[in-house]
Parts: sequence; C-alpha cells; structure tokens
Amino acid sequence: MKAFVLAMTLMATSDEAAIRATIEHYFRAHATGDGTHLLQAFRPELHMMFVRDGAFQQKTRDEFIAGFSGKPADDEAQRKRTIEMIDVTGNAAVAKIKLDYPRATLTDYFTLLKIDGEWKIVNKIFHSQPKK
Repeated sequence: MKAFVLAMTLMATSDEAAIRATIEHYFRAHATGDGTHLLQAFRPELHMMFVRDGAFQQKTRDEFIAGFSGKPADDEAQRKRTIEMIDVTGNAAVAKIKLDYPRATLTDYFTLLKIDGEWKIVNKIFHSQPKK
C-alpha cells in the first residue's frame, strides 16, 4: 500500500511540474509580448470566455494570440505573475493564476487536460479588477 501511495504522490508531483511548465509558457508570452509562446501552452481548440462591460465575450486561441504586440509592455518590470493553485485529478486539472499589473489585477482560471502525455490549457476564463 505504501508503494502505491508513493507512486501516486510522485505522479502528482510530476504532473504538477508539467502543468507549471505549461503555465510558464503563458507567463513568457505576457512577459515578452510574443504570443507564439502560447502555442506551447494552449490547445488549438482553446476557448477563452470573459465578461467585459457587463457583456459576455469570447475569443479563440488565435484571436487571443493576435492581440500580442511582439514586445514587452512598458511597465513589464512592475508586473508580477503567480500560480495561486493547481488541482489535478487523473488527466484533468484546474489552475488559478494571478497577474498583478500596475493598473489591474487579473485572475485567470485554466482548465487543462493531459493529452498524449502533455498538459495543455483547453479553456481560460478571467476577471480583471482595475486598481485605483
């Protein structure tokens, strides 16, 4: 029984590390302004949903990537990105991400799937809280 528990713990640790690596691609895209990093993090079918000005909106992976400028934001040195939580069950996971920027704090929620041995973000929702 102990060997089984140890094996499951090692698998969970390995999966969490792989999920963190996937999220690091997402962070790199934001830090550099290079949206191509998202190709390593997102499945092609990714769907992003959010509410802006009280209205439901959505974007595809490619629409989201197209919004990246190719260069870091002017205030990049003041931006912080953290992984707040990862919860893994088998080949499914969720992650909560915090983007602390000078003008707003964004909270992203990702759903991830392990497909062909790789963890990829399949859905993204977020909330943006402007700072005063």
